[in-house]
Formats: sequence, structure tokens, C-alpha cells
Amino acid sequence: MKSKLAKPQPPLGDREFADQAIAACDDRTGALLSILEKVQEHNPHKYLPLEILEYIAEKTDIPLAQVYSVATFYALFNLEPQGGHTICICRGTACHTRGSRNLLERLKLELGVADIGDDGDADKVSVTTPDRKFSLRTVACFGQCALAPVVEVDHAIYGHMNEQALHREVQAVERESGK
Repeated sequence: MKSKLAKPQPPLGDREFADQAIAACDDRTGALLSILEKVQEHNPHKYLPLEILEYIAEKTDIPLAQVYSVATFYALFNLEPQGGHTICICRGTACHTRGSRNLLERLKLELGVADIGDDGDADKVSVTTPDRKFSLRTVACFGQCALAPVVEVDHAIYGHMNEQALHREVQAVERESGK
């Protein structure tokens, strides 16, 4: 008799939510993107665990490789737990020439992630502080070149950013979340 190892299942609440997201998007073009987006937003750490990707693949009859491919192709999807607040720094040409690398390095030091997940490539950063307060990411371009350097803090875009202004924004977020 073969022993089958049960593969890990997402928690019941996550499965129920995924079922609702799948039902709401059923038979729509691009449904997978909508399903993944809803499920990630539902997750308290704003990411897609492998178990939920497997569950979605099974329930939608979409091959897991395709579900995983979509989740890894689009930058808005996360496969690792994210922080409560997200700061994105643009690394496009205009932002780079106006100091975005310095902003990134200063922020990495300030958040204490200077050596976490750093492979030496300052153009591609996605790290979360150990306390999960902040996730720091870079993006190729926000398309706001006239405002360079550009930083996004919790979906709010800030142009003409400098190190002092960025520090003030981080402090404001910390004060807000401390309430």
C-alpha cells in the first residue's frame, strides 16, 4: 500500500476567500490576474504563499506552472511576506541621475536592511524589515520623470524627493502606525 503524503493546504478561511474570488471572476478574460490580486490583498502580509497558488491552480484548472509564471512575472505580486508599509524607489534613468541611488542606500541604512537580501544590485531590491513594518522595493520606472527622483510611500507618489524629505515621510508613517 502506497502512503500518500498530504500536501499542505492553505487555511480554510484563505481557501474560502479564494473560492469567492474565483467565482467572482469566472469566465472572464484575465481572470487569473484578478484572482491573484484579490487573494494577495486578502492576505494580512500581502503575499501569495505557494499553497494558495497550488489551490488556485487546482480550482481553476490552470497549470501550476502558468499560475506561478503569472505571479512571478508581474511586479505587483509578492511570493514573500510584506511589511505593513511599502516604500518604492524609482531607479529609472531620470531618477538615477537625480540621486535615487543615494535615497535607496540611505533608506536601507535607516530601516536596517542594508545587508538583507542584497546581492549587490541596487537596481533590483525587494526586502522587508525583520519586524515587518516596512517593505522596501525598487521599480524600473514610475513614468513620472519630470518629478525625479520619485518615491512611492504606501501608494502615494512623492516627487523631487531628497534624503531629508524621505526621512520625514518614514517618520510620519511610523508615527501614524504607532497610534
